[in-house]
Amino acid sequence: MSEKPSVLFVCVHNTGRSQMAAAWLTHLAGGRVEVRSAGSNPGDTVNPAAVEAMAEVGIDISSATPKILTVDALKESDVCITMGCGDTCPVFPGKRYLDWQLEDPSGQSVAAVRRIRDDIKFLVEGLIKEILPEGSN
Repeated sequence: MSEKPSVLFVCVHNTGRSQMAAAWLTHLAGGRVEVRSAGSNPGDTVNPAAVEAMAEVGIDISSATPKILTVDALKESDVCITMGCGDTCPVFPGKRYLDWQLEDPSGQSVAAVRRIRDDIKFLVEGLIKEILPEGSN
C-alpha cells in the first residue's frame, strides 16, 4: 500500500451505498485516504434518500454524480470494496478486495436508508483503523 492509501467503493448503480461510503471515508479520514466510487452500471443521479440521510449527519453528497467503473480506477486503488455488484468487478493480483453485504437503498424510505448509512459508517470506521497507522493525521 502506498503512503496515502487509496480505496475504491463499487456498487451496481453508484447512486447509494458506494456514494455514502465514499463520503463517510472522505469525512472521517480527513484527507488521509484517496477515495473513489464507481458503479458497474451507473445510474443517472444519486439516490435522493441517500442525499437526505447523509445531510442529516452534516455530509453533503448532493453534487456527487454516478461514475462508471474503469480498469484504471481499480488499478490505482489499494483496496476495492464491493457492495452487491457480484462478479462484474475485474480482479487484479496484489489488490485487496472486500465485499460488504449491505441492503440496497434503491426505492427505500429515508428511515431505511438511515440504517444503511449507519451500517456503512461502522464499516468505514473499521476500515480506517485497518489502513491508517495509529496517530497518523
